[in-house]
Amino acid sequence: MKMHFCIPVSQQRPDALGGRYVLYSVYLDGFLFCKVRYSQLHRWNEQLRRVFGNCLPPFPPKYYLAMTTSMADERRDQLEQYLQNVTMDPNMLRSDVFVDFLKLVQLDTFSITTEKASLDIFLPDGRSIKVEILTSDTAERVLEVVSHKIGLCQELLGYFGLFLIRSYKEGKLSVIKKLVDFELPYVSLRSSEVENFKVGLRKWYLDPSLDSRLMDCRAAVDLIYMQAIQDIEKEWAKPTEVQRQKLEALQKEDNQAKFLELSQEVWHYGYVQLDPCTCDYPEPGCGTVLSVGNNEISCCITLPDNQTQDVIFQMNRVKCWQVTFLGTLLDTDGPQQTLNQNLELRFQYSEESHWQWFVLYTKQAFLLSSCLKKMISEKMVKQAAENPEMIEVPEQGKSKKHHSQQSQKDYSSFLPRKSKIKTAEVDCGLGTIKEEGL
Repeated sequence: MKMHFCIPVSQQRPDALGGRYVLYSVYLDGFLFCKVRYSQLHRWNEQLRRVFGNCLPPFPPKYYLAMTTSMADERRDQLEQYLQNVTMDPNMLRSDVFVDFLKLVQLDTFSITTEKASLDIFLPDGRSIKVEILTSDTAERVLEVVSHKIGLCQELLGYFGLFLIRSYKEGKLSVIKKLVDFELPYVSLRSSEVENFKVGLRKWYLDPSLDSRLMDCRAAVDLIYMQAIQDIEKEWAKPTEVQRQKLEALQKEDNQAKFLELSQEVWHYGYVQLDPCTCDYPEPGCGTVLSVGNNEISCCITLPDNQTQDVIFQMNRVKCWQVTFLGTLLDTDGPQQTLNQNLELRFQYSEESHWQWFVLYTKQAFLLSSCLKKMISEKMVKQAAENPEMIEVPEQGKSKKHHSQQSQKDYSSFLPRKSKIKTAEVDCGLGTIKEEGL
């Protein structure tokens, strides 16, 4: 599935010869990922084409004359589309030519050189593990280093991930985003310039039944046990009073297997809970707390009369969703910029035989979208395992696709900008990422 790449900002900069060039600010999951010139992306595309041939999406053409404003906007749109589409092929994502370029532009953007460094990786119980890495090590590599240090079986790495997490003095924490494999955790942490950000190790699956696949690895059991305890303490998972008493007794006995077995029955066990946000249901401006997992979006909505209402949206009735950036970025030369200040995620849902749009206003819209993708992916893999004849043999150089009963189509893009906000040499646009036909 496509990644949440976007280019909401471009700047004109003077070059050494007295001319000018355009510097594009590329965002991934709402955070500044890199700043890059068209010429750099063009050379990268040529390198990729030598390896992958015609599998690549079309790249915006060169202009040999001065670009008009409309031409510049069109190029920015095309570069967004290119970055979103080029990440769809998992073979490309794993290639050296793909990863090496993205490592370089991340380091260059934040003026970080490749050198040895120490990085603290936080576990769900609050303890941290210090690992020795290179500043240019990707999240995939750092995860391998951490797993080796704690004895996590290599074949289970896909069930875990590194996350950017923010902790608060009162003990609360927010999962901000999952670091994708080619992101550099050291750079992401140093470039965020936000207090109390840290890199945490958490499980990365939203089907609680997948716990059973990890039970033969002691380190994996330790991790999901720690996370289960944390989720209950943070009230992300909500046991009944009877369940809580049984869980506390099992925790005192350190009976991890029985604890995790009982946790499967706890409401919202294995879900990701987002920070409080607002929605337009049942009327605009209602506050809500979202929990995502087990093929559903669970909303605890605060009504205008301060009563609460639990509403559950089943993923098999979600047709599509889109993330829209509603704000502007003006101070592009200041500290780390994010798109998270003014985001909405809207999804189309089948209710009583007709489709209806529901809107959520949350700074974690990109994380929510990633969770929805994860649930779709897990469902497709599960259906493929149950129905092997539904697996399509991929063409050479393309990834394997699993067909589910519902037509699966992944479409991710920024819609054409209907209006633009300009200040000095900075051009900021509105945009929307869409996931359709899911």
